[in-house]
Amino acid sequence: MNTLGIDIGGTGIKGAPVDLENGKLLHERHRIDTPKPSTPDAVADVVKSIIEHFGGGDRVGITFPGVVKDGVTRSAANVDKGWVGFDASKHFVKKLGLPVMVVNDADAAGVAEVHFGAGRGVDGVVIMVTLGTGIGSALFLNRQLVPNTELGHIEIRGKDSEKRASERVREQKELSWKRWGGNVGEYLGKLDALFSPDLFIIGGGVCKKLDKFLPFLKKHTNVPIAPAQLLNDAGIVGAALLARHLTN
Repeated sequence: MNTLGIDIGGTGIKGAPVDLENGKLLHERHRIDTPKPSTPDAVADVVKSIIEHFGGGDRVGITFPGVVKDGVTRSAANVDKGWVGFDASKHFVKKLGLPVMVVNDADAAGVAEVHFGAGRGVDGVVIMVTLGTGIGSALFLNRQLVPNTELGHIEIRGKDSEKRASERVREQKELSWKRWGGNVGEYLGKLDALFSPDLFIIGGGVCKKLDKFLPFLKKHTNVPIAPAQLLNDAGIVGAALLARHLTN
């Protein structure tokens, strides 16, 4: 079976066929800019182009930047508001003619990390936090996903956590690694108090620089902290994994 993963983002849509045994991409991922406006029809056309680029497939997992419940997109971060309350799964099936699984983007990245990356073989509670434009999250208990947690919106000092600790905030406010790391550490400390996790996984592009701010995180929590390993492929791999049991 040829399973593809497609990762929809606010600026780009990328995808590739995935080897579900080892979590590797079978071909170099193909990327197309996210259309403007990013309506369901326009995005579905891009997804179809990416699938056709690889000669088609048998089934596809698609990530979405928002809450996804039973294939319906309940929120829409950085894409057209026409997605809110929209039956995305049904729409993609109709457009693509394939079995489709639509999932939250942070959940997909977390699934990839738990199966093939930093969370592989870790029992108990694992929380993946992606630091980017906002803060995405994925929560696992014994490697089973608890979907759509949206923990980036937990309030700290009267603000959404992502308005204090996202990578975008660090860049916009030109915060030092110490100052920003303290904000992220305070956020992880809050998650520690709420969930008592066994591992934190830090995702997003900034995870490659974890050594610059890790000491400031450890002042707020004793939970082990690991950088994500699959980086930009995580959403594609996780989406494909979640779609692996789909049949016509």
